[in-house]
Amino acid sequence: MPGLLRRNVPQCPDGLRIGLFGGSFDPPHSGHGHATLWAMKQIELDRVWWLFSAGNPLKAWKPAALQDRMVAARSILDHPRVGFSDLEAKTGTVRTVETLELLQSSFPLARFVWLMGSDSLADFHRWGGWREIFGRVPVAVLSRRPDRFASMNSVAARTYANHRICDGSARALAEMNPPAWAVIRMPFDDTSSTELRRSTP
Repeated sequence: MPGLLRRNVPQCPDGLRIGLFGGSFDPPHSGHGHATLWAMKQIELDRVWWLFSAGNPLKAWKPAALQDRMVAARSILDHPRVGFSDLEAKTGTVRTVETLELLQSSFPLARFVWLMGSDSLADFHRWGGWREIFGRVPVAVLSRRPDRFASMNSVAARTYANHRICDGSARALAEMNPPAWAVIRMPFDDTSSTELRRSTP
């Protein structure tokens, strides 16, 4: 498994601070790219890896072909420090916590940070092993919408309220021992994968 994993993620020199941006990205759009670059700057990440899921068990729709989504992502964001991976499809992992376990066992000297949108935080408690995710890696919640109340009042946010760090400390998030999480506030961008799917014939 380690060999297979290393063949399906970008290069990972020891000691790098790596943001893991997981999702279906169906379709990928400029908002995803904006969030990636903003997180890289605000958390001082050396790399960001997009981890494409084969599907989302919490959503009823079937996503577009994985390779088509990856090709589209590369056309949106061409950056030397951003990588794209179909790791989950190649290794057969379904839950995020399984993917994290594989990455940490293969790259024990890397400092991983889980990146997710504030909309994902709202139902994060429905993810399998969500508490273990908080226990494995620091979490950065990328907030791009003005209506933040639902996510900040979510089960996960309330459960780990005492482990949320102040905005001014976000640059050190990758070096912190979990559980630790921060809200990374971004300029508003209303681009939505859901709306793009609805508008596509």
